[in-house]
Amino acid sequence: MNLQSDDFELFDLPRRFAQERPAIDTRWKALQREAHPDRFAAQGGAAQRVAMQWSVRINEAYQRLKDPVRRAAYLCELHGAPIQAEDNTAMPAEFLMQQMEWREALDDAADEAAIDRLDAEVREARAEALERCGRLIDVQQDYASAAGAVRGLMFIERFAVDVERRRELLGQ
Repeated sequence: MNLQSDDFELFDLPRRFAQERPAIDTRWKALQREAHPDRFAAQGGAAQRVAMQWSVRINEAYQRLKDPVRRAAYLCELHGAPIQAEDNTAMPAEFLMQQMEWREALDDAADEAAIDRLDAEVREARAEALERCGRLIDVQQDYASAAGAVRGLMFIERFAVDVERRRELLGQ
């Protein structure tokens, strides 16, 4: 293992958006077994500390690779198109209108059925956004456009969390 490897190299995966989650999980378990500090107990404390650093590095890579949004953002960054979600919140007017409509629908949701309808709409939008990210990254290799798509996906995911919070409040 090489500390300078990117996450895809570390996990021996192709550098693309489309990934099979079971392959990521399997490779993570194998890498964790390889780097587990207990395997280095006989070699002393220094070897165990290095193994612990590797274990942390493997876990960080796993968290990025298993999450499609984080994986897309990472691929954009690897290809020189940072997401800059904190600095760049400019989004197309149509997207912002959709967000406002969803917010209003969430505010007006008075029962479980209304939340379910909104949740279904948000899930569909998320699936479409993920598909678009995959196409922009893997097919078109348009990382700048993909970065914008990832920012949109981040908005959608935050809103999905708000929908779940509202569902919990209604259930109380």
